[in-house]
Amino acid sequence: MKRDFVSIFDLTKKEIYEIFTLAKELKQAQKKGIVHKMLKDKTLAMIFEKPSLRTRVTFETGMTQLGGHAINLGPNDAKIGARETVADAGQNLSRWVDLIMARVFVHKTVEDLAASATIPVINGLSDLEHPCQIMCDLFTIIEKKGTLDSAIIAYIGDGNNVCNSFIAASTLLGFKLNIATPKGYEPNQQYLTKARAAVLGDDPNKAVTHADIVYTDVWASMGQETEAKARKQVFKPFQVNRELLTSANKDYLVMHCLPAHRGEEITDEVIKDKHSIVFDQAENRLHIQKAIMVWLSKK
Repeated sequence: MKRDFVSIFDLTKKEIYEIFTLAKELKQAQKKGIVHKMLKDKTLAMIFEKPSLRTRVTFETGMTQLGGHAINLGPNDAKIGARETVADAGQNLSRWVDLIMARVFVHKTVEDLAASATIPVINGLSDLEHPCQIMCDLFTIIEKKGTLDSAIIAYIGDGNNVCNSFIAASTLLGFKLNIATPKGYEPNQQYLTKARAAVLGDDPNKAVTHADIVYTDVWASMGQETEAKARKQVFKPFQVNRELLTSANKDYLVMHCLPAHRGEEITDEVIKDKHSIVFDQAENRLHIQKAIMVWLSKK
């Protein structure tokens, strides 16, 4: 039976760790120059309603390293939901390619693709979740800290798709997640009701206290450009800077899913600091997404 990766909730705890183990093996193989053409002659269709650096390059590079091929369908190519229905696009692509990755504005688009396609569909980003990013982030934390079990993660900023996926992951894996967002910018309420290990507040200093990981994201995501000016004022007290980090554990790590607006949600000083692992997590997008594609293809 085919599997999709539309949400973190699509996986079990056991399956998440299976993917982490596979990602570690694939990363080691890549570093050692060991050929691992596990998706030889397979094709990935990449649907982009939103532009991308990390998602585009890591999925396409990953597919090449796995022995397959990736087709980029930009905003002016497929136009799913406009030129033809999402369901029709999903059924067409299922006849030609082996995997679909979609980076979309509305979460229902990727849900409808998964429902109509007979091949695995991967959520490369939607307004509700960014599951590949969070899988990458948690994999990186395990690399650096050895385990998630005792980790305290502080998420500071907008209650966006990244935050929602963090909540989902904390629900499945049980790590402690402290969230600080301005009032009115909280994460999805349905996700919060499922949360077992997430605490929501509006005090960034409280959230960061004794944190092992301090995580932030842009204050205005793509599609929210008209709100950017107003958001800068609302989110100003939520900037991740040197002063805020004094409350974290001494060996804290700083993470950001990128792109970063330096001087807004995070200072240039912090992102360049020895505690920052933002480029390590960016690198791991390649390895975790390779693992996701291989894992789904075996189902």
